[in-house]
Amino acid sequence: MAMIRHSFDEDVNQVLFEGNSYVKKVILNRPQKLNCLNHHMVSEMTRKLKAYEIDPEVKAVVLKGNGKAFCAGGDVVASYICMVAGHWSYAASSYKKNLFLDYVVATYGKPVVALIHGIVMGSGAGLSMHAAFKIVTENTAFAMPETSIGHFVDVGASYFLSRLPGFLGEYLGLTGTKIRGPDMVACGLATHFVLSKDLHLVESALDEVTSSDTSKISKVISIYEHKPNVKQDGVYSRLEIINKCFSRKTVEEILSSLESEAGN
Repeated sequence: MAMIRHSFDEDVNQVLFEGNSYVKKVILNRPQKLNCLNHHMVSEMTRKLKAYEIDPEVKAVVLKGNGKAFCAGGDVVASYICMVAGHWSYAASSYKKNLFLDYVVATYGKPVVALIHGIVMGSGAGLSMHAAFKIVTENTAFAMPETSIGHFVDVGASYFLSRLPGFLGEYLGLTGTKIRGPDMVACGLATHFVLSKDLHLVESALDEVTSSDTSKISKVISIYEHKPNVKQDGVYSRLEIINKCFSRKTVEEILSSLESEAGN
């Protein structure tokens, strides 16, 4: 069991906690693994977030990831190692803790700002999509790829996917298709779009926040907001055909509709 735990806790610096008295930063720091979440990271984030929530000096929390990804999901490999070693209950506990972390963010008593650059998938989406402010860039790539490994979309995705226009949520959930930053803003998955070169400026500006007033925080972010370029070949531009095919009642009917459209 010690070896299994080591696969989770090989580095105590997998999550960094920084910031000042008013704004706390939670930084995923596992760039070589695209910041995939493991048991240790989830436990530490939950503990710190709960402490920040009851600290009267803390006004807001910023979530970010080091490296080229915000978070590519949960550490499936670590969970697999646990299960094949017979420690399935430990893996199940990790999964439960992960979902509880998403709940903590979704119900947080103070504004949470997610700086979502690069890859954001699975558990990374669960961590960021429940934040009050979701800032994306031209390099952001969102997906819920669980179906590709025989799983189903989780981490509260039934909440944020069901609120997308038309049947886009069904499309993203069933296919695991990637959607880029501009499309995320267009469909409502993200709240703000900034250029990647300006993301550090947004972070620096957020450091100066001294209030939990969401309108003031939004005003700070809007200084660096950029009009997203929604491409004609992007996911959002295909919404009409997505609605036509994914409005069917069963997966079999969806497939039949897609085949019919492909033949036209």
